[in-house]
Amino acid sequence: MKIDWSNQRILVTGGAGFLGSHMLEKLQARGSKHVYFFRSKDYDLTKEDQVSRLFEEHPADLVIHLAGLVGGIYPNQTWPAQYFYQNLMMGVLTLNYAWKSGAKMFVCAGAGCGYPEKAPLPLKEESFWDGFPQKPSYAYSLAKRMLHVQSIAYWQEYKFPAIVTIPGNIYGPYDNFDLDNAHVIPALVRKFVEATASGDGRDQKVTIWGSGKPTRDFVYAGDVAEGMLQAADAYDRAELVNLSSGREHSVREVVDALTEITGFKGEVVWDTSKPEGQSRRQFDIGKAEREIGYVARTSLQEGLRATVEWYRANRDRARNLVESLTTV
Repeated sequence: MKIDWSNQRILVTGGAGFLGSHMLEKLQARGSKHVYFFRSKDYDLTKEDQVSRLFEEHPADLVIHLAGLVGGIYPNQTWPAQYFYQNLMMGVLTLNYAWKSGAKMFVCAGAGCGYPEKAPLPLKEESFWDGFPQKPSYAYSLAKRMLHVQSIAYWQEYKFPAIVTIPGNIYGPYDNFDLDNAHVIPALVRKFVEATASGDGRDQKVTIWGSGKPTRDFVYAGDVAEGMLQAADAYDRAELVNLSSGREHSVREVVDALTEITGFKGEVVWDTSKPEGQSRRQFDIGKAEREIGYVARTSLQEGLRATVEWYRANRDRARNLVESLTTV
């Protein structure tokens, strides 16, 4: 089903956040004229009366659900109840009222960490329910997994098409660069940019959590946003589909690339006393390639360079300070 993007009323939750910012750029490039996004202070998606009011005031043909409480290992382990409750309620209420308000389609970003901890690599969609997810982020992961259950149920009963996309480790401009709450790439970008803020960092040390050996399937946020729109164009049913690069890169590779990109000449220190998560992660993107024509076009080097350049230009307004828990 090809969508006429110029005439669709599109509601983007989380449009002011990280992935949402990339999504708005992609929608603009497609000529979308009727796009509405908001901030959590305008509508609290964990409260039913406010979600109901949102859809009454801003009915949409297509709902793109990107809002969520997102963070790294430390906040997931510190506030598991909040990560579970907020993400569960946002997903359940938004999808329900998208259907109830007469939307034609719902597309959302699930969680790559929702895959079972011991699922075989590369991760395939058919393995999604074959076990418990990794324990450090289990509350967030299982809350996001429920989007898939809900999408199947709403298709079975109402024939409402809800597509759940599963991104890999997303990175890029507009990310959260707070050192306590950020994921690995934005945290590393901040460290290397700050170490070279007044030179080449020759007298600086950059401390990295772990050994650098774990691998992740890093994917540029703009590629994920484009893939989500391709999924909306291709599917007219409930569906689960991976959107990542399909390639593994170690944390050490990221550090080496950032050293080169930023011109850092100082010392890199590996703190092996800190947690580093799963040893490997890679996504099978064969389904996305076959069924929606998806390809992650941005190489890791290109994406890291774009992220470093953006953060250097936007340090004063980037999300790089510890703030209270909020949706993104």
